[in-house]
Amino acid sequence: MHIDAHFHSWQLARGDYGWLTPDLGPIYRDVSVSDWQAVAQPCGVRGGVLVQAAPTLAETQYLLALAAQHPCVLGVVGWGDMAAPAASAQIGQLAKNTLLKGLRPMLQDIADPDWILQAAVQPALDTMAQLGLVFDALVKPVHLPRIRTLAQRHPKLKIVVDHGAKPNISAGQWQAWAQDMAAMAKGTTALCKLSGLFTEAGALPAQDATQRYAAHLRDSFGADRLLWGSDWPVLELAGSYADWWSACQSTLEPLSPQEQQAVMGGNAQRVYGLAS
Repeated sequence: MHIDAHFHSWQLARGDYGWLTPDLGPIYRDVSVSDWQAVAQPCGVRGGVLVQAAPTLAETQYLLALAAQHPCVLGVVGWGDMAAPAASAQIGQLAKNTLLKGLRPMLQDIADPDWILQAAVQPALDTMAQLGLVFDALVKPVHLPRIRTLAQRHPKLKIVVDHGAKPNISAGQWQAWAQDMAAMAKGTTALCKLSGLFTEAGALPAQDATQRYAAHLRDSFGADRLLWGSDWPVLELAGSYADWWSACQSTLEPLSPQEQQAVMGGNAQRVYGLAS
């Protein structure tokens, strides 16, 4: 079973997507789970993980409701106010819904790259580890040393780095990112999503524009710690679902069929605890 470890669904009228503005043209529209299925199913994808796109509890409840309505949504990565005094209780309440598989603070939008290391946030991370929830790290390269520190402080916390930490591929960013990702793979038990790279390569990138970066993630994390995701519909800023699918098949070609299946579904199923 191929699983998309990272896709979105939103309704503009909800009003809590601060980053989603009209200048984002192709993706400034309502997107439903059925819309995702229409592009995912031709690629053989039958299930997915629905990921938050707004820093509100209301959106998390909205996503959980969608998951309850659509069997193809195997789990939800939501949002919680991790710095709130009642964060642990709030997370415990959210986790009573078994479709909640993880939480994702929007670290890329927080000005202080050390925010996740502050004392106020640590009880929430401890609670996540106790409950088996995944910490999805929505980060940029500047955050990678911080996430390594986080992983060392919370060895039982399951961490998944989203979108390969978003290297600036269009500007040729490479050396420091590549070193930090290799250090993350070697020095922690974190996993990484093979997702989001097309968008970092600029508008309408060549099919092989992300190959060097994707191959580095493959070689650094290995087949058992890499999860394929589309980041649809944000993906459409750069290309189609089928474009990204095809590019990733090329990246995974050196792997055995069993290893390819791990990246394309098995790892997501294991790490997020998804139903088969």
